Amino acid sequence: MNRLHMHQKVTLMVNRYEIFADDGNGEPGAVVAFVEQKRMAFKEHVTVYTDSSKSTVLANFRARKVIDLASGYDVIDGNNQPIGFFRKDFGKSLLNSTWHLDQPGAATATGKERSQGVAVFRRLWNFIPFLNNFPFPMRYHFDFARGGAPVFSVDKKTWLRDHYLLEIQDPYVDRRVVIAQAVAVDALQSR
Repeated sequence: MNRLHMHQKVTLMVNRYEIFADDGNGEPGAVVAFVEQKRMAFKEHVTVYTDSSKSTVLANFRARKVIDLASGYDVIDGNNQPIGFFRKDFGKSLLNSTWHLDQPGAATATGKERSQGVAVFRRLWNFIPFLNNFPFPMRYHFDFARGGAPVFSVDKKTWLRDHYLLEIQDPYVDRRVVIAQAVAVDALQSR
């Protein structure tokens, strides 16, 4: 199993993510990716770099449409070659956020929130005036599976800070696509 740690830092205009390799003891090790996602973009385009110097592109994901609740996102590598695609299932996401992820040569992986109760509470949180301005304080988890077999999971590990553990169970899933999907699970969740 491959493990990554994703830490988010919220700033005024961007969500900043650092993704670390696991050090072998369950703690973050070396940085393997760096992402800055602009808030309130009309057409989402997010670049994943190898580190904070932003000198080398690892991957990108971009929306196919402008502000569409069920828009799909193409994931391309640093050479502009397609390596994946994901989309939020708007209908199913009304009660339990559901994503579909595709990679060339593989069946679709579907990811959804592990806890229906947390999913419903998270939706209610977004409708409560004043509270909706604060980050959702509970931990939530997404499990992605293909044909009943686990592919990867995104687990929020902390209550107040956005620290996630990404566990990749399928050795054939592209780690760059997993990183893009994990950022989307956090950054695009309320759309």
